[in-house]
Amino acid sequence: MKGIKISSRYAKSLMILAMEKGELDAVYADMKLIDETIDSSREFSNLLNSPIVKPDTKVAILNKVFVGQIGQITHGFIKLLTEKGREGYLAEVAQSFVDQVKVHKHIVTAEVITAISMDENTRQNILRIAQNMKGGEIDLTEKVDNNLIGGFVLRVGDKMIDTSIAGKIRDLKREFDDNPYIPEL
Repeated sequence: MKGIKISSRYAKSLMILAMEKGELDAVYADMKLIDETIDSSREFSNLLNSPIVKPDTKVAILNKVFVGQIGQITHGFIKLLTEKGREGYLAEVAQSFVDQVKVHKHIVTAEVITAISMDENTRQNILRIAQNMKGGEIDLTEKVDNNLIGGFVLRVGDKMIDTSIAGKIRDLKREFDDNPYIPEL
């Protein structure tokens, strides 16, 4: 519970600063990158949470990892977080920041699962479908699941569209199970 409060407060402070400086979109992109980077590497997450590694070393590593990829505000924020001994909360702060900006800008998260990677034309069609479902700006996350065989599954908020072949097979199986036909003996 303590980590949630800390990350939420730091994220809110960063959001206010970014809005004052007119850099909200840039810091939003930076924090998404930081969240994805930490989330994708368990070793990196462990390094940030390690009490053995000195704060100076952590700042140097963070600088090398994100050099040229993040803006001045985000860089200063990471340095402040590390100086306060809160670098272990960086992933949570980044996620909280992204969530708070989405609420502020009315951005809806949509998740699409496909059997193979999508091309740009397909991605734009999926975005159009998602916008018709909820309206507003859509943040699309993509996943690949070979078990779908073909088609896609799209989740936007509490709504879902399943056009996958695996879903159609599942529906057919359910129909056959519910079939009231009794053969004559």
